[in-house]
Amino acid sequence: MPQATTPHFIPTKILVPIDFSSSSDAAVETASDLAQHFHAELYLLNVIPMFPMGTKTVSFPEAEYLHKVEGNAERQLATCDAALVSKGIKTSSSIEIGNDVVGNIMLVIEREHIDMIVISTHGISGWRPLVFGSTAEKVVKQVQCPLLLLRSVEPAATCAVSTPQS
Repeated sequence: MPQATTPHFIPTKILVPIDFSSSSDAAVETASDLAQHFHAELYLLNVIPMFPMGTKTVSFPEAEYLHKVEGNAERQLATCDAALVSKGIKTSSSIEIGNDVVGNIMLVIEREHIDMIVISTHGISGWRPLVFGSTAEKVVKQVQCPLLLLRSVEPAATCAVSTPQS
C-alpha cells in the first residue's frame, strides 16, 4: 500500500490583527507560542477605521481624533513588541488607517509576505454581526494562507503577553 505524504508547513511570518481587546490579546499569546515553536516572526497589525465623510451637519475634528488614536495604538504596540522581544520573538508592527479594515489586512498580507494568520473573534452576537458580518469572518473568506481562528467571548483589555518569570 502506498504511503501518503503529508505536506509540511512551517510559518516564517505570522500576522496578528489586533485591536487591543482581550480576544486579540489571546491571539497574540497563541501566535507568540507558535512563533517560538517555529522560530517565526510576528507581525502585529492595528487598523484604525476612518469615519465616513459626507455629513455637512456634523463637524468632527478628524485630524485630532486620528492623531490621538494613532498615538495610543503606537504606545500599545510598543508595549506588545517589548513583551514579545523579551520572550525572544522577532516582531514588527504597523498601524493602517482606512475605511475597509479587511481590505487593509489583505493588503498587509500581500505587502509583508505573510504566510500564516492568527485572528480572534469577539464572540459578539445580536444584530450587528448579522447585518455587517465580522472582520474575522470576512478575513476567513478572503485569505489564501493558513489561518488559525480563535473564538473569544470576553470583550476589552490591553496586550497581555505574559513575560518570562525569574
